[in-house]
Amino acid sequence: MPLPYRGRGSRLASSRVASTSVHSPRRAGRGAPSSSHALRLTRRRHSSEQVPPGPEPQADFRSGKWLQEHAGGDARDSQQTARAGMGSRHRICSQEEVVIPCDSDNDSGSVDLQLSNLEDIKKDPSSLELTDSDIFDITGLSQESFIDSFRHLTQQGPVSEANVERLIQSIQEVFNGELQSEFEKLTFLRSLSSLSQTLPYDETTESFIHSHITDIVHVLNMLIEEEPLHSLFSSVRQEVFITIANLSYQDIHLLFGSEDRADLFSLITKSIITLPSVETLIQLQEIMPSGSYNTECLYRQTFQAFSEMLQSLVVKDPHLENLDTIFKQMDPWLQSTKDHERERATASMAQVLKCLSRHLSLKLPLRFQRLGHFVALMALLCGDSVTEVAEEAAEGMHCLLHVTLRLKCTIYDKKNHPNLRRAMKKCQELLELYSIKQFYSCPFKIAQIFEAFLNSNELFQFVMTTLDGLENLKHPCTQKSAGELLITMVKNAESRFEKVPEIMGVICARLSIISQPRVRRQIINTVSLFISRPKYTDIVIGHLLCHPVPYDRHLAELWRTLEVELPSTTWILWRLLRKLQKCHNEPTHEKMAYVAVAATDALYEVFVGNRLQAATFRLFPQLLMTLLIQIHHSIGLTMSDVAVPSGLYTGQEMSSEVTPLCFAIQATKSLLLRTLCWQEFNIMEKNKGWTLLEGKECHLQGVSLLANALLERNHLLAQKVMYLLVPLLNRGNDKHKLTSAGFFVELLQSPVARRLPSIYSIVRLKDWLHHGNRVFKFLALRGLRYLIKHQDMREDIRSLLPCILDLLCETDEKIVLLAIQILLQLVGTMDFTTLTAMMKTLFTLFGDVRSDVHRLSLTLFGASIKSVKYTDKKGVENQVLDSLVPLLLYSQDENDAVAEESRQVLTICAQFLKWKLPQEVYCKDPWYISPSEAGTVCKFFGKKCQGKVNLLAQTLMFSKNAKLPIRRAAVLFVGLLLKYVDCSELRTKGTDWIENEGSIY
Repeated sequence: MPLPYRGRGSRLASSRVASTSVHSPRRAGRGAPSSSHALRLTRRRHSSEQVPPGPEPQADFRSGKWLQEHAGGDARDSQQTARAGMGSRHRICSQEEVVIPCDSDNDSGSVDLQLSNLEDIKKDPSSLELTDSDIFDITGLSQESFIDSFRHLTQQGPVSEANVERLIQSIQEVFNGELQSEFEKLTFLRSLSSLSQTLPYDETTESFIHSHITDIVHVLNMLIEEEPLHSLFSSVRQEVFITIANLSYQDIHLLFGSEDRADLFSLITKSIITLPSVETLIQLQEIMPSGSYNTECLYRQTFQAFSEMLQSLVVKDPHLENLDTIFKQMDPWLQSTKDHERERATASMAQVLKCLSRHLSLKLPLRFQRLGHFVALMALLCGDSVTEVAEEAAEGMHCLLHVTLRLKCTIYDKKNHPNLRRAMKKCQELLELYSIKQFYSCPFKIAQIFEAFLNSNELFQFVMTTLDGLENLKHPCTQKSAGELLITMVKNAESRFEKVPEIMGVICARLSIISQPRVRRQIINTVSLFISRPKYTDIVIGHLLCHPVPYDRHLAELWRTLEVELPSTTWILWRLLRKLQKCHNEPTHEKMAYVAVAATDALYEVFVGNRLQAATFRLFPQLLMTLLIQIHHSIGLTMSDVAVPSGLYTGQEMSSEVTPLCFAIQATKSLLLRTLCWQEFNIMEKNKGWTLLEGKECHLQGVSLLANALLERNHLLAQKVMYLLVPLLNRGNDKHKLTSAGFFVELLQSPVARRLPSIYSIVRLKDWLHHGNRVFKFLALRGLRYLIKHQDMREDIRSLLPCILDLLCETDEKIVLLAIQILLQLVGTMDFTTLTAMMKTLFTLFGDVRSDVHRLSLTLFGASIKSVKYTDKKGVENQVLDSLVPLLLYSQDENDAVAEESRQVLTICAQFLKWKLPQEVYCKDPWYISPSEAGTVCKFFGKKCQGKVNLLAQTLMFSKNAKLPIRRAAVLFVGLLLKYVDCSELRTKGTDWIENEGSIY
């Protein structure tokens, strides 16, 4: 038995919101102002009004006769039921004129915004209140509410219980059988539509439909699948759309809530959107005439039914769940590469937005989380190459702004209320600034307006969608719009973005496909905007450094053409430099960080582009030293010694010629050239300075060469580098410190060095003298040699004499030579104790195998003798006497410089002893060639040293010298001495062994 009727009031029965559809002719609004061009165009393209009617249909399934035959009852009731399902117009084009009720479009069809009601806001922006009237004023939409929007639909009377039973029975039969003919299909669909009108007052209908929703969805899915995808010869699709719309108005949603319903939604959307263009459909009709339908008219009615079906889904959508679902379905079609598909999707969404804006009654929580994506997609469509698509999108943007304002008013709490007021004020100001009639067709103006209302996540969606638009190679205008939107949004949103690395990743990936110079410039400027904002600088740089080196031409172009305002250039270059500097703090035994190589290559590209020239000059000291340190770290390394992130070079082969060192060298060269250090560059080229820098053993020589070149040619820059190095010398690892110290030491030649506090100069050099690394000792002595030229610094250096004297015993020749050179400068200021200690040490260096050490030790010994005060002469006389034999024998050295220095020091010793040497001492010929001269010398020293020095003992010690000339001279000298020494005297001194040794020779 059927359930009893419930005592509910009758409900409006019609299934359409025709007033919200731009595809409907305006019969009810005669005498009203004309609609906008976009609205008129939409009607012309998709409405049946403008199309010549087709032939009379074979059967009128909405006639009273049909309903009476299938449901019983009187014809009057049947006709009312038919009209309820019909929605006040025929389903198929006929000779009868189509009339659809519709409201006047005084305020709904045009995109013209009315600003006349904003005067109060302009006069007192602080008093802005977020009311519905303000929102309607700003967007140009009337405040007239459509909460009771069904008022224009036909009021239908109740269907008899018997008719309801017959409708249910006919529908039930379909569930248990099959639909073969078009007649059966249409009968089923119209029965279901008619039955849906009884839902407000019939519990039997409600129970039946709710219990058979799965069956209904299945049948509808089957009906759509049976329709051909590439032709339109029946009105089945149209009836499916109408049926779904009728049920939606009764809160029975067949497209939401389960997987099978979602599949149905996807299927019916595809079935209408992917139909061939109208022109193609007409051609198909000419080839295969259907006879019953006018294809063009049928298409327009079918599309109108589809549009109205979508609108029915958002009439009651307080949480925007349905809008979210619709947008997900339409999203791929809005981005279709086929013009007619994109146009259909855009027209549909425009009408959905228009309907939604009319019936908007939002409640929390809101389920629509893709506002940024939606805005960007519609904005891109506003710049579409197809005029109809652009105008439909502009119509949709008009309504979307209204929806956005209401949405934001709903979700903003009191804490964020001032932010919304500011956003509303900005929106109002921009709308006043631009020409409102053309506003919505201008993408970058749309971005300016909507930016104020999008949160950080929505901004991210907007940017990512816009970047996807860059892939549209078929339509260059879409790329152009994307570039305008992107640069405008990033410029206006300032620092409100999130997920910047993801944005940078997409931008870098898209660069290779952007061929338009203007768009390419806009994309690079977008990166420039991000990188110039301190909040994002490190993020952007970090992402750009995660690409393979050497950079491809697209990333190289990006680095070279960064457009940054002057105040930001230094900040950006400094942050890039810091990425490299941080890598120099890592232990040297570990693999080099990939960031170090990438940052070096990035610096090279920046220098080549020369867009950050002012910052390059300002940061020259830091840049130069960092790159020299990078060179030191890179010596001997290949890319296999770099910690390359996994997957970075997938499918790519790294050339063996690509090394960290080559990046560092080329960056250093570019730096010198871009900072006008051309002379310094030439000095490095002529003296093979770059080769020196690349050598493991000679790196510091290259550093020294460059430092001296800079000091010679650009004293001001050299001073800046020196002041920079003061705090850097004790930072970083050993290679960092060594390179810094090597450059710093050379700059101590500058007169400005005397101004440095002692703690930064002499004290630091003293620490290096005690360093375990010999290179630091060498650098310390080199620095002291430069500083000792300043008289006011000598006193401080004298305190380091004990340390310097200890270095005379070093095995490193360079260290000993430098120590002697410094001591030569200080010998005149030494006290007697220090002087005698030094002379003893120097005496041990006589005969050193290192000829330069030997020679300089002789020179310093001679200088020491000269520095002895008259009162201290007795204290050093024995040392002088003991040095005579070594000096005399080394005057016969094969090294002319050593021999000459020995003669000079021998002269100094003679002067100290007040002796007058015979001229034969200065003879340069070897003694064995001139025995007579040797005899004269021997006789002189034998007499002078008698009783003072054991000449024979000293001489015999040299008889085993490694050098043949010295051994020969020693033997000859011993033989000659024996002639002038009494043997009894030798025995009394206990020197019998001398005779024995002498007999050997």
